[in-house]
Amino acid sequence: MEGTTRSIKLLGLLAALLLLLAACGDSGGGEGGDTEDAGDGGTEEAAGTEGGGDGELSGKIAVLLPDSASSDRWENDDRRFFEEAFAEAGLSPDDYIISNAEGDATTQQTQAEQAITNGATVLLLVNLDSGSGAAIIDNAKAQGARVIDYDRLTLDGDADYYVSFNNVTVGELQGQGLVDCIEEAGVENPRIAVLNGSPTDNNATLFKEGYDSVLNPLFESGEWTEVDDQSVPDWDNQQALVIFEQMWTAAGGEIDGVLAANDGLGNAVISALKSRDANGIPVTGQDATIEGIQNILAGDQCMTVYKAIREEAFAAAELAVALARGEEPEVEDVVDNGSKEVPSVLLTPVAVTADNIEETVIADGFRTWEEICVGEFAQYCPEETGT
Repeated sequence: MEGTTRSIKLLGLLAALLLLLAACGDSGGGEGGDTEDAGDGGTEEAAGTEGGGDGELSGKIAVLLPDSASSDRWENDDRRFFEEAFAEAGLSPDDYIISNAEGDATTQQTQAEQAITNGATVLLLVNLDSGSGAAIIDNAKAQGARVIDYDRLTLDGDADYYVSFNNVTVGELQGQGLVDCIEEAGVENPRIAVLNGSPTDNNATLFKEGYDSVLNPLFESGEWTEVDDQSVPDWDNQQALVIFEQMWTAAGGEIDGVLAANDGLGNAVISALKSRDANGIPVTGQDATIEGIQNILAGDQCMTVYKAIREEAFAAAELAVALARGEEPEVEDVVDNGSKEVPSVLLTPVAVTADNIEETVIADGFRTWEEICVGEFAQYCPEETGT
C-alpha cells in the first residue's frame, strides 16, 4: 500500500513537471513563438504588397502631348485634366511628367527618351504621326516601359492600350450637323468645301470616313456640289486659312457651307469669311473649344463635337496608374491598328449646337459661361448667366 502511494506521488510529480515544461515552451521563443512572429511578418508583407498595388508606383508616368497650335485642347484641357486625375489617384507632381512637343516629332522622341531616363515606366502618347509614334513605342518597350496610345492610334504600333473616342462617329456627327444646318438655312443645291485634318493623323482619316459616309451620297446624287476637298498639314490653322482663301477664290465666292474637321480649322474659315463680309454660312467644328462655342453663339459656326476630354484623360490616367502599379487592367473594346488588336477604351462623342450648350459642355463643367461670355460674345449669352 505504501509502495502504491509512493508510485502515485511519483506519477503526480512527473505530470506536474510535464505541464511545467509545456507551459515554458508556449511562452518562450520556441516553435510556437516563431510561428506567431512569422504570422506578424507575413501580415506586414501582405499589407506592403497590397499597399504597392494601391499606391506604390514602379516609376513615373509621362504624358506626351503633341502641340498647342492644332487645338486649344492639349494645353487648356488635357493637361489640367491629367493633373486632376493623377491628384485624385494619390500621385504627387513628382510622380508624373507632362511634356508638349509643339509639333516637332524629333522633340517628342527626345522627350520620351528623357522621361524614361528620369524614371518613367509608363508613357501616355499622343503621336504626331504613326511613324514617329511607332519608333517612340518600340524604344520605350525595349527599355521595359509600357505605352498607352492617347486620343490618336499609332498605326502598326505596339501600344499596350488605346484610349480615345469613336472617331468615325465624330465624323458622322459633323456630316449630319452640316446637313441639318444647310436644311435650316434653306439652301438649295448647296456648294460645299471640305477641310480635312492632317493627312498624318489617323484620327483625321477616321473623321473623314465618318463625314464622307454622310456627304458623299449627297454629292453623288447631285443634291449637293463638292467645290473642293483638301487636307491641312499638321492641322495648321494658318495653312487652313490660306487653303480656304484659295478655295474661295477658285469658286468665285460661291460656297454655301464648309465641313471643317475641328474648331481651329473652322475659325480659320470664319476669319476668311469675315474679311469678305460673308460669315454666317454653315461651318462645322470639333473639340468644343471656347473659341468654337463663341463662334456658335455668334452664329458663325453651326456646330461642334464635344468629346468629354476630362473623361478621356481620367480613363487614360486610371490605366496608366494601374500599369505603373504592376496591374493588367481589363477593358471592353479592341481596335485593330494594322498589326495588332489593341485593348481599347472608346468614349462617345456628342454634337453641340446653340440649342444644347447648357445641357452638354456647361452641365459637365467642361466649359463655363464666365470664360465664354467675354468681350463681344457677352451679348450672345443667356441673361441668367450673370455675365
